[in-house]
Amino acid sequence: MAIEIFSRKEQKYLITRKQYEALIHELAPYMRDDRNGKDGRYTVSSLYFDNAERAIYYETKNKLRYRQKLRLRVYGDTGPDGLAFFEVKQKHGKVVYKRRLTMPLSEAHRYLAAPIFGLADDYESSNPQVLREIDYFRRLYGLEPTMIVAYDRHAMHGKSDSDLRITFDFNLRCRRDELQLDKGPHGDHFIDPGLVVMEVKVDHSVPLWLARILQKQNCEQRSASKFCTSTEQLAETDLVQAGFAEQTTIGGDWHGKNQ
Repeated sequence: MAIEIFSRKEQKYLITRKQYEALIHELAPYMRDDRNGKDGRYTVSSLYFDNAERAIYYETKNKLRYRQKLRLRVYGDTGPDGLAFFEVKQKHGKVVYKRRLTMPLSEAHRYLAAPIFGLADDYESSNPQVLREIDYFRRLYGLEPTMIVAYDRHAMHGKSDSDLRITFDFNLRCRRDELQLDKGPHGDHFIDPGLVVMEVKVDHSVPLWLARILQKQNCEQRSASKFCTSTEQLAETDLVQAGFAEQTTIGGDWHGKNQ
């Protein structure tokens, strides 16, 4: 059963594929591939929500001490009867909190198609209380489906500490049409396909051996918000011209254009 309420610390890095290959070799004595997918590799597709004023985007972009976002997520190729994960992701300081439930994707679509003042108990889900919180969040902000973000993930867990997790995300893409997750993970790249978003996820602190490996491979923490960067790309010109665009390159511009 999926953990529905938990907290952890996350550190993000933007690395090259060459650094990724080196890290996989260095991590082998300490970490194993995730049991999900094939050799820890699978596709993640998320439907994100925002309102007309882009309140969630600006809260995230401005790094408010307390900020939150809502997403509906599936793994791999998921049809209407497949399992979906509905979650509120909250961040307070450097700690990430998640409240999550599972429900059939078709049931999630039925909930989203209903009036926003829906009754959470009318839908099949693993946790009606979390669904009530999601419904309140949607009503408070006036949230509507905004875009789909998809990527290919390689996930690893610590051999001696299963709470230590590292994910590597490739081929990050987004779209604002066909906002149904059963339409597949297609979209336009919003980060150079030659780069990888790495996240280190721990309950407390990064172990010394891992800190040394990251230092050896010259991995520097970078802000690489998938939600913000894809929002900026899909917004086309207004956010970029206003100077809000994320820096998602290493050592120069991608195709001669600041990202």
